[in-house]
Amino acid sequence: MTDETHATMTIGVILAGGLARRMGGGDKPMRAIGGRPILDHVIARFAPQCDGVILNANGDPARFSAFGLPVVADSVADFPGPLAGVLAALDWTAHNRPGVRWVASVAGDCPFLPRDLLARLHEARAAQGARLAVAASGGQSHPVIGLWSVALREELRHALVKEDIRKIDRWTARYPLATVSWPAEPVDPFFNANTVEDLAEAEKLATLAG
Repeated sequence: MTDETHATMTIGVILAGGLARRMGGGDKPMRAIGGRPILDHVIARFAPQCDGVILNANGDPARFSAFGLPVVADSVADFPGPLAGVLAALDWTAHNRPGVRWVASVAGDCPFLPRDLLARLHEARAAQGARLAVAASGGQSHPVIGLWSVALREELRHALVKEDIRKIDRWTARYPLATVSWPAEPVDPFFNANTVEDLAEAEKLATLAG
């Protein structure tokens, strides 16, 4: 393994903690597109890019047992939201893969993730001297889809616990941040299935996405 390869080793975390209220509750990643759970599509696109993948979810982890991924609950109590999931992933990586410096996060309800996600995030981060990187498409930033330095985990914990910061944008604004854009046509790679109508749209888009 080259030093460059080691420097970009990345653990992926799929954030699957949403309550899917607009779909009547339950786990959004377990809803089906093309006869397969959305989570299946996410794993298929994301896992080959990572040096290991974990799933961030609270509650009974057994409901995700069929996917064969470590399930990691939020490591800070009573802080629902994606930043808590990112912190859980940073903590897990520091304890279980101490040589890995980066965590990449994606939403568990994004079935069309780009297959060059990590490569482009790392490229932009390195080129710009940034400590974090985030994805964008169609003129919109997607802060949940990002690259995080494990070295920042205690600063993130302080922001969550002591400052009650929950919005990703508020925290990432403190650091040099690289933003990488993808085209939104013919399919937005960060399309997420939030509603029953979105699921129907995703069925149509799945054909275009391949």
